[in-house]
This record gives sequence, C-alpha cells and structure tokens, in this order.
Amino acid sequence: MAITDTEFHRLADEIFGEIENAVEKAIDEQDADVDINASGNVLQLAFEDNSQIVINKQEPLHEIWLATKSGGYHFNYNDGKWLDTRNGLEFMSFVIDAINKQSGILLEINA
Repeated sequence: MAITDTEFHRLADEIFGEIENAVEKAIDEQDADVDINASGNVLQLAFEDNSQIVINKQEPLHEIWLATKSGGYHFNYNDGKWLDTRNGLEFMSFVIDAINKQSGILLEINA
C-alpha cells in the first residue's frame, strides 16, 4: 500500500530523530567523536577517521537512501518496516551495523 508524502516525511523524520538521539547518547556515554549535521532532507554523520554516513529522504520515490563506506542502499516502507530494495534488510539494524563497522560506535536503538 502506497503512503502519502505527509506520511513518508513523518515516518522518515521519526527514524532520523531516533538515529540522531542514539548518536548523541553514544557521544555522551562512549566518548564517541561524531559530528551530526541534520539539514533539510539529509542526516550526515562524520566520524573521527573522516569517513561519513549520509542518510537522505528521496520524496519522489518515498525512499530513504543510505551512503556508507561499503556502498549505497535504498530503503522503502513496506508493511510497517523500512526495507532495503535489493536484499530486504531492515533499515535500523543495517544502520546500527554500518555505524559500528565504520566507527566502532555501538548504538542503542529499540528498532
């Protein structure tokens, strides 16, 4: 079932907020060195080694795109979950794993 633009933005903003809050908590608790830049449709995480993870909303497609050192991924909302369009992996689990692999930071997010 298709979602509206309004629903898409609400759902994407919720997930962006969860990531941002978890990264801020990791900064406090793990003394993590992460710069967070949330601007418009983009959430950018820059790590100590100068690598980045970029998450952005693709409104026309109702997708969230994720760019990591290991590649680019597209997620769409299906049956209450954000799933990778290629392999069906769940977005939040994938993001937690990508951040850990790229920076050593372990996020606590109740996905």
